[in-house]
Amino acid sequence: MKATGFLFAALCLPVHTFAADELTLSANQKQTLGITSAPLPSKQQGELAGMPALVVIPGNQLFTVSTPLSAMVDQTLVGVGDSVKKGQTLATLQSPALAEAQRGLLQASTQSQLAKDNMARDEKLWQDGIIAESRYRATQSQYREASASLAERKQMLKLAGMSDKSIAQLQSGNSLNSLLSVTSPIDGVILEKTVSSGQRLDAAVPLFKVAKLNPLALEIQAPLSSTQGLKVGAAVSIPAYGASGKLTAIGRSLSGGNQTILLRALINKGTESIRPGQYLEATIATGTDDSAQWNIPNSALVRVEGKILVFVETAKGFRPENVIVLHEGAQSSLISGKFSGTEKIAVQGVSALKAQMMGIGGGE
Repeated sequence: MKATGFLFAALCLPVHTFAADELTLSANQKQTLGITSAPLPSKQQGELAGMPALVVIPGNQLFTVSTPLSAMVDQTLVGVGDSVKKGQTLATLQSPALAEAQRGLLQASTQSQLAKDNMARDEKLWQDGIIAESRYRATQSQYREASASLAERKQMLKLAGMSDKSIAQLQSGNSLNSLLSVTSPIDGVILEKTVSSGQRLDAAVPLFKVAKLNPLALEIQAPLSSTQGLKVGAAVSIPAYGASGKLTAIGRSLSGGNQTILLRALINKGTESIRPGQYLEATIATGTDDSAQWNIPNSALVRVEGKILVFVETAKGFRPENVIVLHEGAQSSLISGKFSGTEKIAVQGVSALKAQMMGIGGGE
């Protein structure tokens, strides 16, 4: 009891100076108060391990291929999982609407040519003084309208999948064709196929989903306390699959349900080992060689006035030292601080050290 009374009657230190003051304790006092010390674990590079993550496809690498016009599926040429090249035909459709659009183009082409001839004739007559300028201006206006209509019809056919070469051949040959080819917009892989031969479709019905699968992205859910010190560009790895990449974004708001922050990463190495929609665990680097970190038991941490401390063992007792908690787990936490790595810290009985530091206690 006397030893205990002596301990709690020790110096009453101002809280704002505790991180620089040494607490004097004898070996007998340490034993009486149940204070146990342990060496700091080996210095390690900072990392957040075991972060739950979902593999997703970056938005600019996923395309939905739809039917541009109402049609019937004549033939599908690819299936889910097939690799395709840009411009490769994925399916052929029979579309009366395509033949109607081609007929509209031929009609607009004829009207545009007629309007052009009329404008050329009226320009000559106006220059010779045979017709008024107003008539020539009216003919010019008709030609512009006809040209705009022709351009509109061409654009409609381009949206339907016809190339400039095919449109030029149509204008020169006047041969209508109801066969519509649907092609891939990128080099990629077929992720979804929603149609089969003989199916009748309205315009804008999805047919395929095509995606480029390298690189892939991760959506990582991280506790708020774990995001301190994280920076865009930090290394991200998936140890179980040998994949790696970089952190690209750190969310600014918390999710309502589990109070986590969404982190996004881009994985550009080892993507062949992972799949979109896959749940896995990722590791995020949180430090460099200049910011060594340690994983210590939570029992060693003390919280005082918004600060977090550990007690470093000295020749005379213990010295409180400020630390930063980078990731707090159920049993242990990842910290950084001004340590050489050879120190021993109190891991049990820290409440008694906290009491002495704050000047709490007294009497016998």
